[in-house]
Amino acid sequence: MKRRDFLGVTGLALVIPETIWGRTMNTSEKDIAALEKSNDEWRALLEPDRYRILFQDGTERAGTSELLDEKRTGIYICAACYLPLFNSETKFESGTGWPSFFQAIEGHADTKRDFKLILPRKEYHCIRCGGHQGHIFNDGPRPTGERWCNNGLALLFVPGGPDGEDLPPLRT
Repeated sequence: MKRRDFLGVTGLALVIPETIWGRTMNTSEKDIAALEKSNDEWRALLEPDRYRILFQDGTERAGTSELLDEKRTGIYICAACYLPLFNSETKFESGTGWPSFFQAIEGHADTKRDFKLILPRKEYHCIRCGGHQGHIFNDGPRPTGERWCNNGLALLFVPGGPDGEDLPPLRT
């Protein structure tokens, strides 16, 4: 049975606890403070393509993300400020050429309407730094029916599980 089918059959509803695999997350919804940096500060910290995607609302070419084939257990964090955004259990193969998830970690993403392609779309950003991640579509699997279509360069993957890597401290 495919992972996508399994998730749909079980009706899995994920709620991300304050600990992941027995390791305390370095933030929770109630204490996420906005991280404000100037464009020059972000430009100095990030590679040009990451900066363009995160802070100029860019998009990477479909099929180019190294995260497309990532199948390990772990956490996907914002490439700018390191806030955890997605649990690997919410990732699925959408066939679109971009990493896709059916649910973000609650309270870690903010949405707004985007009219850049004339028709309205729902755009989402990291709640902490405002970094542009991607768009939400209503053609995803159960339990949410959503596809959070993410630019791979807007994320970093941290392998998880009980013996996985520690999440990096949030950028200040």
